[in-house]
Amino acid sequence: MAGVHNLTQVEAAERSRLLEVTGYDITLDLTDGHGNPGSGTFRSTTVVTFRCTEPGASTFVEAAAASIHSATLNGEPLNLGGWSPETGLPLSGLAAENVLEVSGDFKYSASGQGLQRSQDPVDEEIYLYTQFETADAQRAYVCFDQPDLKSVFTWHATVPAHWKVVSNMPVDSEEESGAGAKTVHFTTSPKMSTYITAICAGPYHEVRDSHDGIELGVFCRASMAQYLDADDLFLVTKQGFDFFHEKFGIRYPLPKYDQLWVPDFNAGAMENFGCVTHAEAHYIFRSQVTDYEYEQRANTILHELAHMWFGDLVTMRWWNDLWLNESFAEWASHWCNTEATRFGDAWSTFLSIRKAWGYRQDQLSSTHPVYCEMPDLEAVEVNFDGITYAKGASVIKQLVAYVGLDPFLTGLRAYFAKHAWGNATFDDLLTELETASGRELRKFAAQWLETAQVNTLRPVVEIGADGAYTSVAVQQEAPAGYPTLRTHRVAIGLYDLDGERLVRRDLIEADVSGESTEITALTGVRAPDLLLLNDEDLTYAKLRLDERSLNSLVQHIGKFGSSLPRALSWAAAWDMLRDAEMASRDYVALVCAGLPAETDINLATATLRQAATALASFADPEWAPQGWAQLGRLAEERLAASEPGSGWQLTWARAFVTAARTPEQAAVLRGWLSGDARPEGLVVDTELRWSLLQALAALGAAAESEIDDELAADKTASGEREAAIARALLPTAESKARVWADLTGPAAPPNWLNRSLLIGFQSTRQVDLTAPYAAKFFDVVADVWARSDSEPAQEFATMAYPVYQISEETVALTEAWLAREGHPASLRRLVAEGRDGVLRALKARAKDRAAN
Repeated sequence: MAGVHNLTQVEAAERSRLLEVTGYDITLDLTDGHGNPGSGTFRSTTVVTFRCTEPGASTFVEAAAASIHSATLNGEPLNLGGWSPETGLPLSGLAAENVLEVSGDFKYSASGQGLQRSQDPVDEEIYLYTQFETADAQRAYVCFDQPDLKSVFTWHATVPAHWKVVSNMPVDSEEESGAGAKTVHFTTSPKMSTYITAICAGPYHEVRDSHDGIELGVFCRASMAQYLDADDLFLVTKQGFDFFHEKFGIRYPLPKYDQLWVPDFNAGAMENFGCVTHAEAHYIFRSQVTDYEYEQRANTILHELAHMWFGDLVTMRWWNDLWLNESFAEWASHWCNTEATRFGDAWSTFLSIRKAWGYRQDQLSSTHPVYCEMPDLEAVEVNFDGITYAKGASVIKQLVAYVGLDPFLTGLRAYFAKHAWGNATFDDLLTELETASGRELRKFAAQWLETAQVNTLRPVVEIGADGAYTSVAVQQEAPAGYPTLRTHRVAIGLYDLDGERLVRRDLIEADVSGESTEITALTGVRAPDLLLLNDEDLTYAKLRLDERSLNSLVQHIGKFGSSLPRALSWAAAWDMLRDAEMASRDYVALVCAGLPAETDINLATATLRQAATALASFADPEWAPQGWAQLGRLAEERLAASEPGSGWQLTWARAFVTAARTPEQAAVLRGWLSGDARPEGLVVDTELRWSLLQALAALGAAAESEIDDELAADKTASGEREAAIARALLPTAESKARVWADLTGPAAPPNWLNRSLLIGFQSTRQVDLTAPYAAKFFDVVADVWARSDSEPAQEFATMAYPVYQISEETVALTEAWLAREGHPASLRRLVAEGRDGVLRALKARAKDRAAN
């Protein structure tokens, strides 16, 4: 991956020992010199003041510039002969107190890393925003780009006069700066890390509010202003502030909190201190959406808000503790969502969406402990994964259950107070939690954080003639290569059928450890219809059910009164399918039987996605058309039964679009698109129109001219993305060859186009068509990786991998590539993960074939 210095942990530790950075003064000129937006490059001048503990020593500073015009250290010109974007700028003969001034031209980004420049096709206005995590601040200004060299920052930006500029701190003053331009000066910030500094500029639409003494702002592009539901965004934000202020015991420390929904954003959001950026494409809704989307947005808002304390106020020392940053925010956001917003079942969503991601990641060959050493930045880049986020958050949730919520919060408050404005480690947090709880936590931490893979908990029951348990034990299993048997704090639910409902009779808590744990509290207790291990989802483990409970589950999975036990049951079925213990056809039958009674739209959405994956990857290809037909019929039936215009109607309409495979189903989609035959109340608005057109294109039932016409009616950034996906889905060899050439050619597409082409290139409806590209992927992936920025490089490695070519041949191609020397470790990891998916699918397909 290209563009920046791949800083090692050893280099960072040495530089941290040597330096204390006392201030940055950063001036950006974002114009062309005539009051218009700049293009190509921008001028960045940075003055850095820093101390050195060993005068006379040498170090380096990151400077990922296109060119450097001048550089002085303590007034003396620097020799630029040793500088490159990949190595940084050498600094020698340091004094005790130093002033470094560097001026250069830096490239605007089209990859979403550094200072991103996006043009709105609606009004042709330019929008800029920064994205600096992990170490891309050096793409915009010269800096010591590591988290533990915190400093204060003063920003100045020259921009077109009609633009707004937003940064971490409030504006101090503005002044005219020549014809058609102005310079905006910001107040000096408190100490923060380089990766959470930010500057955003453009003719943003702005809405302001305030809460509890904090100035609040929400921003989006002017062309999206009509869709910015500021009231809801402010509501969730205020609920989050009130909740976190009460629970964390320390106030948000900045005077303002701005949130910007920006175009062409790679991730979901970024926790820049006081200047959070969100993905416009994910969270500004141009069309009807369901509560699933609203809950996901609320969770993201709260996740980034939690980072203001955990990550921004107190920051990890090095990226080894990235997991703690993300896991804490992940846990805190779902906790807050459950307790403080209207999304009271957020823990069910966490289980069905986020933990499923964690379980999947943890069972790949690339699995790693939650805590692991990060030797360099390239290793960090691929570690923003399901283990770092979801498994880590599950460990935090387990830790809260283990020590108790009140002691946990007491320790957390002490941690914030002791380390505010500084850097800390997980060990620092454990110290405070041990003091607050009186419990020894190092063994717990080692067991959960320093070992990899996931345990399986399986009940072993014996029932006497009187219908009571004679014994109940929890059997714990671990994969052969990762034999750790952990201590699990679990709740065990006993559910009885009461008419058509499964009602919890009792709930007991127990610590499960070792290979087998007797649950003596259940001896002599009347056996329930369903025994549910890990009720309340306290621990991180895959679940199995005893035969009696599994029979009850198959017949009554939709009959729990609460969403969380339903989510646990669906998760158990999904894990059984993925582990080839349940045939795909049986899983699809369970979905068709159980989902009609489901009342949690988030759980239904997650389960429908999993059913589609089951059919695409885990089902015997000979049987899969029958499964798609079953899923299509289920969607049609539920669509007809749903309230017109409701979120449920939209959910089932989307499911039908996904399932459509036949000419007859294509005709139904055509009728929805044209308006000739639509279900009553179904709103076929912009986003659904694109989904319909993309499905028709993939099925060979839409021409490219239709895509052109649709784009002409939706000439927006979103429309361009959707049109690119639709074109990439056209099922001809010529179309696929054109897309492949765009993806692998010398001119890298901008990040939004790269992603759209990848989404459309491989389709579950076109497996045979893209089969020739399986071998081609291995010919080009190393070259694409080497010349691309990290985000598009990772997307190509994961999304262009021949994931739907489920065959021994694909495995052999992958193994041959992995056997070659010289591939970067991070790329090898991603390619190996692709192979793991194919191997798992082959086993699941064999199970399904045997069930015929």
